[in-house]
Amino acid sequence: MTDPILTALLASLDDKRGVALVTVIAAAGPYQASQGRRALVWRDQPPLGDLGLGELDARVLTDAAAVLSGKQHRTLDYSQEMGATLRVFVEVQRQPPHLVIVGAGHIAVPLASLGSLCGFTVTVLDDRPQFANRQRFAQADQVLAAPLRETVHAMLTDGRLDKDSYIVLVTRGHQYDIDCLLEVLDAPLAYIGMIGSQRRVSAVFQLLNQEQGIPPEKFSRIYAPIGLDIGARTPAEIAVCIMAEMINVLRSGPARSLAAARRVRDEQRLLRVTV
Repeated sequence: MTDPILTALLASLDDKRGVALVTVIAAAGPYQASQGRRALVWRDQPPLGDLGLGELDARVLTDAAAVLSGKQHRTLDYSQEMGATLRVFVEVQRQPPHLVIVGAGHIAVPLASLGSLCGFTVTVLDDRPQFANRQRFAQADQVLAAPLRETVHAMLTDGRLDKDSYIVLVTRGHQYDIDCLLEVLDAPLAYIGMIGSQRRVSAVFQLLNQEQGIPPEKFSRIYAPIGLDIGARTPAEIAVCIMAEMINVLRSGPARSLAAARRVRDEQRLLRVTV
C-alpha cells in the first residue's frame, strides 16, 4: 500500500522543493494515540497529513511551517502549556542552493553547467533572447529572457531570492552589473559576486559612496573581483574560480578570495582619508 506522505516527500526532493516532515515523537495523556503520526508542510501549498491532535493540529503545522522558513531542524515541545507530554520533531529538507547568473555571455555557459553539476538550482537571466535560451543553457533549471534590474527586483519581492541564493553579476556591461547590485545590496543573500578588475571595482564602490551615499562597509560583503585566485584566464577557467568561491562560502572553507585583497586596499584608502 502506497504511503502518500512518503510519496509526496520523495516527489518534493526530486523537484528540489523545500519541505518539512513533521513527526509526533513523544505523546502522552490525550495525545498518546498521535505518537508516530506524520505530516508534511510546504511554503507554497497546504499541508498533507493529520497528526491526530484535534484543534491543535493547525497550530502545530503552522509552527512547523515557520521552522521550514528558518531552514533548520527543530523539536517543538508543547508539554508544559498543554499539561501532557507532546513533542514534535520538524525535519527540514532544504532546497538546494540557488545560483542566479545575471548575464548570459561566455562565462555564464560553463558556470551554469558547473552549478548544475555541483547540485545548485540554476537560473540564468539576460535581456537578450539570442543569448538566454535553452539551446545555450540546456542544464539550467530556468532561463529567463527578461529585463535585468526589474527581474532581479521581482525575484527579491516574491521570495525567489533568499539566504540560500548565490547571485553572480556577469552582464555585458558594468552599468548593468551595478544596476542589479543596487537591487540586492541589502538583501539577505548567501553570496553576491560581481565581475571586474581590482581597480574597476574599487572605483565603482567609491563612486557609489560619493554619489549615492552608500556606506563603504556595505560593499564588504560583495565578492568583487569575483572568484578565487587560481590564475584563471579562459571563460571556463573563470567559471571554475567563481564556482570554487561559492563552494568555499557554502562550506565555510579556508580559501582566500580575490575580493579579500580589494577589501584590504579599500580599508587602507579609507584610513588614509580619515587620517
